[in-house]
Amino acid sequence: MKREILFVDDEPNVLQGLQRMLRPLRDVWSVQFAEGGAAALKMMAEHRFDVVVSDMRMPGMSGSQLLSAVRDRHPEVIRIILSGQSEKEFILEAVTAAHQFLSKPCEAEVIKATITRACLLRDGVSSPGAQAVASSLKSLPVNPVVYAELCEQLTSDGAPLQKVGQTVAGCLGMSAKVLQLVNSAFFGLPRIVCSPAEAVVLLGADTMKSLTLSCQVFEPYAGDSQEMAWRDALWASSRDGAARAEARAQAKGLDARAVQAAVTAELLRDCGKLVLASQMPEAYAQVRERAPLLGWSAAEREVFGATHGEVGGYLLGLWGLPPAVVDAVIAHSAQDALLACAA
Repeated sequence: MKREILFVDDEPNVLQGLQRMLRPLRDVWSVQFAEGGAAALKMMAEHRFDVVVSDMRMPGMSGSQLLSAVRDRHPEVIRIILSGQSEKEFILEAVTAAHQFLSKPCEAEVIKATITRACLLRDGVSSPGAQAVASSLKSLPVNPVVYAELCEQLTSDGAPLQKVGQTVAGCLGMSAKVLQLVNSAFFGLPRIVCSPAEAVVLLGADTMKSLTLSCQVFEPYAGDSQEMAWRDALWASSRDGAARAEARAQAKGLDARAVQAAVTAELLRDCGKLVLASQMPEAYAQVRERAPLLGWSAAEREVFGATHGEVGGYLLGLWGLPPAVVDAVIAHSAQDALLACAA
């Protein structure tokens, strides 16, 4: 079955150029083109699309506004922004609307690789409901204590970025979001960044302030005492696991980048649990009741038709995080299922 892709731009010449560039892919993609956001939403109301790729700067309805509407109306759709590197303020505006950012002009192979990987990861989540939950998420919920510490650092004078980076690296939700942004094509870095602390330094103080204080990307989680205790335990387990992963990787003599990839993968291994628990708390309460007997992944598949590794890996893949991290998160869930079967 062909992937259904919609490209949106307000300039007919740009759409014609995209059509010519993507013609070699006509055997695997069914591509349509919309001249502006309003036309795109009309087409989406009448036809199902897998992916929407939109220009950022358009009159009437910006790419950010369009993809926000797509997220709300068609949460299962993969959303990608095309933007020039001079449009930094627009990128921050779109950080909760778009899954990935590609810089203009963009080669056909880059577009093809980005869309193909995102669709393959979605195919790995067998439940359409779980696909939509992951795709519609603006950001992962963050630890309220860590969030308060970050706000204090960013509003005080002279807080070094290295300290801010350490704070962010201590939070699962914040780590995922800064890695999404710093690894986007918009920043044009020559290498993949796996370290949340390094990502903060590369993004800079102004961007971090915008993400935290203006864009309000980071949302502290809340709940009753039992829910908060469960999330705190999950959070502590992720940090402990990251510390163990660092020790193992260093003992093997891996280079610094490989060590950091292992640490980040372990830190984010259970992000799918946060996704499912924050978006469907009542259903996830059933998982928590059944998990001691069945194992987490088996209980999740029974309730949702998908595991936290599949959902978390899909989300991180949508956000463009390093493949090594994404694949490790997915594999973690598969290993959990094997252990449950062997018990």
